[in-house]
Amino acid sequence: MYLSRYTKEFKTNLNIAFPVMMGQLGHVLVGLVDNLMIGRLGAAPLAAVSLGNSLIFIALSLGIGFSFAITPLIAEADGADDLETGRSYFHHGIILSTASGILLFLLLLLAKPILYHLDQPPEVVDLAIPYMEIVAFSLIPLMVFQGYKQFADGLSQTIYAMYATLLANVVNVTFNFLLIYGIWIFPRLELVGAAIGTLISRFFMLWFIWEILRRKKKFKNYFIWTRKNLLQPKIFKRILALGLPTALQMFFEVAIFISTIILAGTLGTNPQAANQIALNLASMTFMIAVGLGVTATIRVGNQKGLRNYKNLRRIAFSTFLLVFLIEAVFAVGFILLKDWLPTWYIDDPEVLLLAAQLLIVAALFQLSDGLQVVILGALRGLQDVKIPTVICFIAYWIIGFPVSIYFGKEEQLGSMGIWLGLLAGLTASALLLYLRFNFLSRQLIEEEENVLQEQVVQ
Repeated sequence: MYLSRYTKEFKTNLNIAFPVMMGQLGHVLVGLVDNLMIGRLGAAPLAAVSLGNSLIFIALSLGIGFSFAITPLIAEADGADDLETGRSYFHHGIILSTASGILLFLLLLLAKPILYHLDQPPEVVDLAIPYMEIVAFSLIPLMVFQGYKQFADGLSQTIYAMYATLLANVVNVTFNFLLIYGIWIFPRLELVGAAIGTLISRFFMLWFIWEILRRKKKFKNYFIWTRKNLLQPKIFKRILALGLPTALQMFFEVAIFISTIILAGTLGTNPQAANQIALNLASMTFMIAVGLGVTATIRVGNQKGLRNYKNLRRIAFSTFLLVFLIEAVFAVGFILLKDWLPTWYIDDPEVLLLAAQLLIVAALFQLSDGLQVVILGALRGLQDVKIPTVICFIAYWIIGFPVSIYFGKEEQLGSMGIWLGLLAGLTASALLLYLRFNFLSRQLIEEEENVLQEQVVQ
């Protein structure tokens, strides 16, 4: 009976989370398709995609993390039935998302020379540069898309972004096939072809979500733009106050994973290719947790708008329990299928052996990785972002990264040692974030009870 308080929320959680999960998986599948097709060209091109995406993912983490601020603000306004405030957050969020996409593109162009100073194989760097330049430009349409997506998510309308992402994957696969291998009238561009396919798919994704949202009755009132309320400093400030710490949270986590790519590259081309395979597989299961993290943000934000803090805590804990059960299944799957899954990517025996070893560690951190991202989502719903940002930094860079550095040396545990650092950092993050949410949710309930007692006395 006690567990049923939480399990009865599973259906609602999954209804909201499923489209987000599929949409997030769509983002990862773009990378998966690139990896599968390019892996047939050899280990060096696969390692080049890994290296080129290292800087892309860091920029993407900042951009997507920043856009996450839109969702709790829209969810709270929706819970309070405040259309005017919600519309203002939407408009200002789109402007800031567009600006962030342009800024990230320019920063990536300036950051290209960094790849030459990371002690990576020269042939890998030469292949990575032109790939990275094109994919960097695709961040502009992707960030505008994120603005629309997070707005729709805040209204619990998560299915439209899923449609956009899945259809964009079809576009991406089609152009990848044509341009990587030079099919029909198209030239054989290999890595550059994969990058162009990604660019085309992301412009399609933006067009699709804009077209479908503006036509739906649910969103019609939000698409009324007026110059009078378009540029309000206080609204920009509110979004930035939530968005910048959230961007840093994602940056700290993504950067620790990117560090594994760089550290693996110092061990050689094959360890780097194996690292990319294991990382890509772990990213797919992580996106399931991201879907539940968004659900936690939406539902906690709604309850915050309603000021129903007991229900807020119960719903949040239901998402924690659900992600724990799902990630446990993935952990078992990684262990049982560790020798088979890497064969999707490449047929090099050494790379396959190294990737199988890394999947054992990936299985171990499934639970903590899933929990930490959902608890972060719940804290975001409470609009608590500053302390969680400090927690993320400590967990990943004070605890996890030194472990990766020490045990990731060739004379120690090599690639396995690098990933043990990930396990340490993610576990510390999950524990500390849970303690933070437990404290805040109890505090809100106590404050609510004190107010009710004062009202009774009066």
